[in-house]
Amino acid sequence: MPTRKATASWNGDLQGGTGNMAFGGGAFEGAFSFRSRFEDGAGTNPEELIAAAHAGCFSMALSNILAEAGHTPESVNTTANVSLEMTDDDGPTITKIELNTEADVPGLDNETFQQHAEAAKAGCPVSKALAGPTITLNAKLTSGASA
Repeated sequence: MPTRKATASWNGDLQGGTGNMAFGGGAFEGAFSFRSRFEDGAGTNPEELIAAAHAGCFSMALSNILAEAGHTPESVNTTANVSLEMTDDDGPTITKIELNTEADVPGLDNETFQQHAEAAKAGCPVSKALAGPTITLNAKLTSGASA
């Protein structure tokens, strides 16, 4: 399977600076700032991108689970709400992700649908990633004081 990438740049200090994020495939590019992340300013933010990724992944996973169980959905629509809150110990922290989904699945009872939705939540790759993958870092200083 391919490795996906996105890029981000930031210029300036935290509150006065500006940034830009882009998907590697060119499907999205957007500006972000302190105001768009921590207030109600124009632009996007990392949490919206996490929400989009989670909603998309979950919708695909649920659709697949339903179809494999013999209940091909007409549609699956999901909204992910990502909560970023200031915590005493860790500063800004993603504290909760709420998935809200509606699916049109002819002939399926609610109890079975709920079981499949829970399986999709647990099995979608973005859910798994947000549960704690290994994160590696390669950092290079391009200018600055020599050691």
